[in-house]
This record gives sequence, structure tokens and C-alpha cells, in this order.
Amino acid sequence: MALSPRQADPPVVTSRNSLKRRTITALLLAPPAVLAVVLGPPWSDLLLLLMAAVMAWEWAHVCRSGRPLETPELALILGATLALLLGMFLGVTGVVLGLVAGAVLLLVAWRLSLHRDALLAWLMGGLLYVVLPLWLLHWLRGDNVEGRDLVLWLLLVIWAVDSGAYAFGKTIGGPRLAPRWSPNKTWAGLLGGAFTSMLVGWVAALMFDMEAPGLMGLLGGALAFVGQGGDLLESAIKRRFGLKDASNLIPGHGGVLDRVDGLIAAVMPVAVLVALGVL
Repeated sequence: MALSPRQADPPVVTSRNSLKRRTITALLLAPPAVLAVVLGPPWSDLLLLLMAAVMAWEWAHVCRSGRPLETPELALILGATLALLLGMFLGVTGVVLGLVAGAVLLLVAWRLSLHRDALLAWLMGGLLYVVLPLWLLHWLRGDNVEGRDLVLWLLLVIWAVDSGAYAFGKTIGGPRLAPRWSPNKTWAGLLGGAFTSMLVGWVAALMFDMEAPGLMGLLGGALAFVGQGGDLLESAIKRRFGLKDASNLIPGHGGVLDRVDGLIAAVMPVAVLVALGVL
């Protein structure tokens, strides 16, 4: 069946009420996240564990196309949370052991389920999608000032990408970036988000007294493209299962996965640069 014009070409500009709701929600959610990062362990780790449980639940919700969860999906939630917990205590070894244990738990639950289907591979992928980036955030934060500043810098850059892309896309409009996966995103929004994140990355590096703030600004601009790639990947997965949002937990924003998709993608190259001694 052919899509109607409204379905095929949704508007780029959202309503004023939607913008207001999104702004209020962001102002309510950002301070607790920043406070947890500033305080560090155990508060930052408790936040990550809570995020692991919620993100795994949302991933399972997406894979079930919004239908009630069954045993394998519940096993994903437990497996992801336990895998992250092991990683926090045992480092890389714990992450590997946790992922293996989580995969075994998923496989056993899938085999015991009376309604087995072809979603096991997606659930296995969700285990990696949730655990690895959250553990990298835990590793980057550590318990020192440098880790605190780097994670705060990363959060500010990713928030700048989202805000800049929204503002520039809404104001300028123009050609769509990936209409098949995320019809509201535009090339103007992507470039505007990159400019905003570059500026914020530079200012934040100055504020945190980081080395080479100019290079940190350029890195912030580059991470805009990585973050938008993560956003589009999650959008494609949701559309694969016929959903617009991962959940309705956050008014005006969808779910936690919808808010951290860019962060999930961006934390990986940052962790690689830290491991190589570049940052």
C-alpha cells in the first residue's frame, strides 16, 4: 500500500508545545546526570546500572515491537545489568565474562521459551549495545578529576549536537539527511550540530583546563557526525520493528535509548583515543 503524502513526508518543524516539553524535560533530567558524574563512584556507577536495566528493557520492547515481554527479553534485562556489574568490579575480564554469561542466559531462556522466534540474534546484539558503551563510560569516569572532566566534556558535546541539530534543522530546513530512517533530520541540522558541538567542545575544554582546547573543539565537531550516525542506527532499528520511540518514559523525548544513542556511538572513539594515549 502506498504511503500518503503526510506519512511519506513528515514535517521537519515540530510544534511549539513539543519544543517546550522537550526543553522542560531536558532541564529536569540533565542536572541529576551531571551530579552523578561529578560525584563519581558509587553514584555514577549506580546511574549506569539503572541505565543498563532501562536500556535493556527498551531494547527488548523494540525487538518485541511493543508487545509484552517474554522470558528471553527478561533474561536480556538481567544479563545486561549483571554483565555491567561484573565489568565494574573486574575490568575488561569482567566485561568479557559478563557478556558470555549474559549470552548463555539468553540462549537458555530462549530455548526454554514456549514462544521461540527469530529474535535471539537481535537480543544478543542488544546485550553488546547496552553493556559495552556503558562500561566504557564507567572506565572513562574512573575516580579521578581527569575522568570526571572528560565525561562531562563528552556529555556537553553530545548535548550540543542534539540541540544544534534541532535548532538549525528547525530554522533552515532543507534536504533531508536520511528520510528512510529519520525523516525529520536534515543536512542543515547535521552541519549546524557539528558547528555547535565544535564550539561547545572548545569552550568546555577551556573551562576544564584541558590540553589543546582547539583540538578538543575539532574532536567535538567530528563526534557530531559519529553521534548522528548512532542516532540514525537506532532509528533504523526502531523502524525495522515498526516503532517510532524506544519507549514513552521521557515526555517529549521517547525513551532513554532515544536520548543516549549519540552518546553510545561517541563514547567508543573517545575511549580508543584515551587507550592510545592521545587524550
